[in-house]
Amino acid sequence: MKVFNDVKEMQNWCLDKKRQGQKIGLIPTMGYLHAGHLSLVKEAGQHCDIVVVSIFVNPIQFGPNEDFDSYPRDVESDRKKLEEEKVDAIFAPSVRDMYREGYNSWVELKGEITSKLCGGSREGHFKGVTTVVSKLFNICQPDMAFFGQKDAQQVMIIEKMVQELNFPITIVRVPIKREADGLAMSSRNVYLDEEQRQQALALSRSLQEARRLAESGVVNVARLKQAIREMIAAAPQANIDYVEIYDANDLGDVEEITGRVLIALAVKFGNTRLIDNLIVEV
Repeated sequence: MKVFNDVKEMQNWCLDKKRQGQKIGLIPTMGYLHAGHLSLVKEAGQHCDIVVVSIFVNPIQFGPNEDFDSYPRDVESDRKKLEEEKVDAIFAPSVRDMYREGYNSWVELKGEITSKLCGGSREGHFKGVTTVVSKLFNICQPDMAFFGQKDAQQVMIIEKMVQELNFPITIVRVPIKREADGLAMSSRNVYLDEEQRQQALALSRSLQEARRLAESGVVNVARLKQAIREMIAAAPQANIDYVEIYDANDLGDVEEITGRVLIALAVKFGNTRLIDNLIVEV
């Protein structure tokens, strides 16, 4: 397994592999890898000749009061896990190399798809995401890129960006990987204390209850959102950022479930903000 820190070296290596006719799969990550990330690696290995994992905590997608400085990092553990998975290359650039002095180029997608959900409470977040992902695409030259469904809005935005900017890349969504008790795997779960960890189960349980209600005939979105909020509010440390239900294709508004919808949540426990979601179709 090769480890690249230099942008140009990574790009040249990937271009050489493409000239050899090999298909490259990219998994963009911010490191502190868990089984959810590794499920993306496994999926990429089934479709691609070369698997590249980027590890880069991207400063431009964090707000002024967010956790960039304290975001969990463990490069050596990440390297060992990826070596066990027989990943071909790790790309772990420095912030200075990705954003050289005077950097002022951005890729930004506008509209409802970026202004709702996390875009409503994290100003500039998705502008940072689309910019760094575009850079990673140009550097690593993937034929396919793999993203987790846990970040459902992010995947939708990247799919739209790829389509509108004509990137010759196939985006693959991989299902949410959960702990045995249902909690969606996240690098930020490490911040939770024991009590918060237990209370955070309200997220996945409220989503499953919403699915049960919808399948039993409760299709009014306002009623479903209220039911979810009540379940989450029963956890004393839960502070709801949003509970929303939108069209699963474009985040359009819906009043009743008549097709595929995305039920999405963001909830803080102490200083830890967790997201989760579920696609329901009735």
